[in-house]
Amino acid sequence: MQVKTSYSKLLQKSLRTEYFSVGWMFLEFLVALYSGIRAGSILLIAFGLDSLLEIIAGLTLIWRLHKAEVAGMTESDLKIAERRSSLVVGSVLLLLGIYIFSISIYDLTAHQGAQDSLMAIGLAVSAVFLMPFLVHKKRSLGKALHSKALIEDGMCNITCAYMAATVLIGTLFTALFNWWWLDATAALFLCYFIMNEGREALHEGLAQEKKDE
Repeated sequence: MQVKTSYSKLLQKSLRTEYFSVGWMFLEFLVALYSGIRAGSILLIAFGLDSLLEIIAGLTLIWRLHKAEVAGMTESDLKIAERRSSLVVGSVLLLLGIYIFSISIYDLTAHQGAQDSLMAIGLAVSAVFLMPFLVHKKRSLGKALHSKALIEDGMCNITCAYMAATVLIGTLFTALFNWWWLDATAALFLCYFIMNEGREALHEGLAQEKKDE
């Protein structure tokens, strides 16, 4: 009985952490997308769209954590849900990477630059400090619950921290030195993280699908 109570408490802590994470990602999505459109920044728009995908991944994990409390929900059912989520998110991330790459090349060719955005700088600074905390929290709870999905979701926050740092550097240098080419160049660098994340998610989903056959 005590073990069951302890497990339930860990689930509740995990859910609260995920709710906070999804809430932050929603704020990040709105601010980055709004700032990106106003400043004409591919880098910020890409950051915002990736936050939207992390919201989807976070909501999927919340659903899985809730299902873990439901009697009769088998591990096989949870694996199927996780596999489908990995395939969808992975495919969308790869498409997003292709889109960002194409627009970045166009902007570099057309000599189009982005305007500075103080709001975006504030958001990026906050994300750089907040993401490592979420990574540690999710990894700790994931190990306690033996939840690979929760640990992997924490890894997404590491990617988000790298992206936020890229956004911060790109936006700051564009504002200080008016380097019109830096936004598109930094967005190309961001493509590496987005497409690598997408490739890993897709590979995970396909590997699990082959294993289940």
